[in-house]
Amino acid sequence: YSRVIKSPQEIEVLRYVCKISSEAHKTIMRSMRPGIPEYKAEAWFLNYVYAEGGCRHVSYTCICGSGHNSSILHYGHAGAPNNKVIQDGDMCLFDMGGNYCGYAADITCSFPANGKFTEDQKLIYNAVLKARDAVIAAAKPGVAWTDMHLLANKVMLTSLKKGGLLVGDVEDMIKAGLNEVFQPHGLGHLLGLDVHDVGGYLPGHPERSEDAGVRKLRTARTLLAGMVLTVEPGCYFVDCLLDAALADPIQSKFLVPEQLQRFRGFGGVRIEDDVLITETGVENMTDVPRT
Repeated sequence: YSRVIKSPQEIEVLRYVCKISSEAHKTIMRSMRPGIPEYKAEAWFLNYVYAEGGCRHVSYTCICGSGHNSSILHYGHAGAPNNKVIQDGDMCLFDMGGNYCGYAADITCSFPANGKFTEDQKLIYNAVLKARDAVIAAAKPGVAWTDMHLLANKVMLTSLKKGGLLVGDVEDMIKAGLNEVFQPHGLGHLLGLDVHDVGGYLPGHPERSEDAGVRKLRTARTLLAGMVLTVEPGCYFVDCLLDAALADPIQSKFLVPEQLQRFRGFGGVRIEDDVLITETGVENMTDVPRT
């Protein structure tokens, strides 16, 4: 309980590390342009949070995916070390968080490298942003985190349907597991002394679901005031997942192959904020441009 519910002093530190990490992300967004290697964005972030914020460490290996690499959920590790040169037309997905006094920030910004969204990039970005907005508006004490995940999935799939990529009933899509094809991770996780903080699955609390999408969640708990979590819906175009869905007799009914084809190699979009659950709703501790 003491790790899951944050004290006022812990909240003060978390607000600070989120502020510094947000400012670092904004610096990178202003500096980014085609022709820059991904690792330079990582270097800029590391420098800013230390030089300007006193964060000697980051909370995890920086994820600086561009183009196709933005569909790789934990890109940036030693085997894929943020070393692609960013191209004109690429989407950048930068997932980075400073660490201060042991407390973690975990923020993702997605934006076009050249500063101008194409219509397709706008479609996917706005689908994810609407999902984020829906969760921020609905999350409060007493709400199940699994319900927030499904809310985000429904909003995003509805946008993809409006954009012509999907057809059919959104509830049926989720029953068929299509939500996990486009977002193969959970909505978010507890945050604190660990970036994926402890307390997600404990005796006396909901167990991990076996249903598509929500089975990826790192917690299924009912929200309580004082919890700090990430809200990080995403939409990705992963070839192996799309191929499997197109070959599936149930999932394929919802897909529009000729529309999806142009998103091969697109990569992905994730929008990740760090939020505090208050007595009445949500305090978003992240401060970066989202529109």
